[in-house]
Amino acid sequence: MKLFVNACVREGSRTRRLADCLLSGSKEPFEEVLLSEIRFPIADEAFLKKRDELLLKRRFDDPMFSLARQFALAEEILIAAPFWDLSFPAALKQYFEQINVLGVTFVYTPEGTPRGLCRAKRLTYVTTAGGTFFPEEYGAGYVKAIARNFYGIPEFRLVKAVGLDLDGADAEAILASAMEKARREET
Repeated sequence: MKLFVNACVREGSRTRRLADCLLSGSKEPFEEVLLSEIRFPIADEAFLKKRDELLLKRRFDDPMFSLARQFALAEEILIAAPFWDLSFPAALKQYFEQINVLGVTFVYTPEGTPRGLCRAKRLTYVTTAGGTFFPEEYGAGYVKAIARNFYGIPEFRLVKAVGLDLDGADAEAILASAMEKARREET
């Protein structure tokens, strides 16, 4: 199963268009998780207590962990998230909080370091930015770090189009160039 985590919310999203370029080239369909349609629970005392009890009992079949199970079982993962306010939309962070489940997506070694349990060999992160100030460690770097260090996904691929909203920029040409580069790298 291939997984598409969609954090795009705008109609006509340029990030979604860039992701669609990759999705359309896939021989197998992707199962989509549309983050804008998920009502993430508030991580309050009651939520944490229930989660801790389920983890203690190793009740990973509970619906609370369905997103984590789906993520862990995916053979390939594509995440599409626009670069907003020096990072990505908050819904993506909430998603990571839901899938970061000890015993499902990772375990700790006796030394206390995480070891990933996810099947995916590659995670592709697709993003666009209106400007050119794009420090990768702010958004993409975070995703890369948790993919490799927590989930055990060895290959991280960044597909991006930046500078789309600069005065005089040809946003369509920039996007088309990013799509062409992504297609070349895919083969």
